[in-house]
Amino acid sequence: MVLDKRRAIIDIGSNSVRLVVFGGHPRAPVALYNEKLAAGLGKTVIASGVLDTAATDAAIAVLARFKALIDAMHIDSLRVVATAAVRDASNGGAFLSRVRATGLPVELLTGDEEAVASGYGVISAIADSNGIAADLGGGSLELVRISGGQVHDRISLPLGILRVPEIRGRGVGKLARYVQLLTDEYPWLREAKDLPLYLVGGSWRSLARVHIELTGFPLPVIANHIMPPGDARMLMDKLAEMDRAALKQIRGLPQGRIVFLSDAAALLAALSAALDPSQLVVCASGLREGLLFQSLSKEERAQDPLIAGARFAADQQRRFPGYGEALATWLDGLFEQETADIARLRHAACLLADLGWASNPDFRAIASEELALHGNWVGVNAQDRGVIASALYASFGGNPNNEPALLAALAPPEMLAKARTWGLAIRLAHRLSGGAAGILSQCPIGIKDDEMILSIDPALAALDNGSVRRRLDRLASALMLRAQIQIGIG
Repeated sequence: MVLDKRRAIIDIGSNSVRLVVFGGHPRAPVALYNEKLAAGLGKTVIASGVLDTAATDAAIAVLARFKALIDAMHIDSLRVVATAAVRDASNGGAFLSRVRATGLPVELLTGDEEAVASGYGVISAIADSNGIAADLGGGSLELVRISGGQVHDRISLPLGILRVPEIRGRGVGKLARYVQLLTDEYPWLREAKDLPLYLVGGSWRSLARVHIELTGFPLPVIANHIMPPGDARMLMDKLAEMDRAALKQIRGLPQGRIVFLSDAAALLAALSAALDPSQLVVCASGLREGLLFQSLSKEERAQDPLIAGARFAADQQRRFPGYGEALATWLDGLFEQETADIARLRHAACLLADLGWASNPDFRAIASEELALHGNWVGVNAQDRGVIASALYASFGGNPNNEPALLAALAPPEMLAKARTWGLAIRLAHRLSGGAAGILSQCPIGIKDDEMILSIDPALAALDNGSVRRRLDRLASALMLRAQIQIGIG
C-alpha cells in the first residue's frame, strides 16, 4: 500500500465550493491544500427553486481553477460531489453539465449518500463513536445513527443553515417546534437519547470557536471539542447580545460564518432539546473524510487513526528505523496492566518521542509538548492531547515543577502522573539505546514483585553506565519500586 498518495475531494455544497487535497496515511488523512469559495448556490434555491446565474457562474469559475490546480498537482485520485442545492434545484442538471464541461467528473449525491458519507466521516475520526451525527450544510441537515464503526439509520432533513432564518421568522419557538415535529417521526432518534451528538459542518465548528472563547477553554483545537448540551442555549443567548465587532475578535472564527452564528446556535439548541444527547462533540471530519474512509479496505478501516497518523509522522522524520514501535513494545513490560484506551496514548507518545530531536536542544521538551497539543492528530480529544504532551515533555527532561499549567487544565492529576512515568521510561530508553531499536529488544525491562529489573544482554554490558543508572533510578522512584540492572536475561 502506498501511504502518501494525493487524494482530492471537490465538494459543491449549498453554501460553499471547496477543494481539499489530502496526503498522509490513508487512515489519518492530512489536508495539504484547502481552498473554498462561498458561492452561495443554495440561497436562491430555497426562495425560487433554481440556482442563481451569478452564483453558478462564480462556482464554475472556481471549479475551472480547481481543475487547473489538481492537474498541476498530479493527484492520484479525485472525487467531485454536489449535494443539496444542486439536488433540489430545477436547473441542477444544467449546472452539472457545465461542471462536466470543465473536465471534472462530478457526481450528484442523494440525500442518503450524503448522510452515509457524513456518518463515516465521524467514524473515521472517532472510531468508537456511538450516537447521532448531525451534519449541518447550507440546504440540509443529515442525522445519522452511528455505532460499532457502522452507519445505521439516517435521514436528510430540510434544515440547512440557509433555511433556518425563514423558520425562525415565523415566530418565537417556531424553530424548536418544527425540529421536534420532524425528529419525532423517527423512533431511532429517540432511542439514541443520552448518547453523544456529533456535530459536523462549518457552522457548528464556528459555534465551537465561540464556545471556546466564552468559556475560556484552554486549548483552542476544534476537533473533538466537547460541549455540555445546555451550552447550546447559552450560546444562543450570548450571541443575541454580541455585536459583529466582538465576534471578529474571536480567534480563528471565519468572518463569512458570523452571519450564520445566531441561526446555528438556535438550531443547535432546538436539536439538543429534541434529541436530549449526553454531550455535544464537535467533529472536524465530515463528508469529505467520509468519502475517503469509504474507499478504504476493511483492514485499513480497522486501524487506529491516532496510531496510524503518529506512525506516519514518525516515519517521515525518524532517526533510526523501527525505533518508535520498538520503544512501545519495550514499555509494555512496565505498563502491561493499562487499559487499551490508555495504552494507545502511550503507544502514540512512543511513536512521537523521536521527533523532538529535530528541535533546538534547549527547547526539545517544549517543542515535543507543543507537537502533542497542537499537532494535526486524528482520534484524540483535549485530555488525550494533554496526556501525550506530558509524556513527551518529561521524555526530554522537562522539569515537572515547570510543566505547562495548561496540561493541568486538560487532564486529571493521576493521568498526568502516569504520563510522566511514560516519559521517564522513554527518557531511559533514549539513553540506553541511542535510538537503536535492536538494543531495546536485547535489553528488556519489567517488574517483579516490588523491583523494576532492566536486563542487559551480556554482549551489550558496556551500555551500563552512570547516566543509564540515574535515569533508571528516577523512573523506579516515580513508580515506587526498587531498581536493579541484571547483566544477562534471566
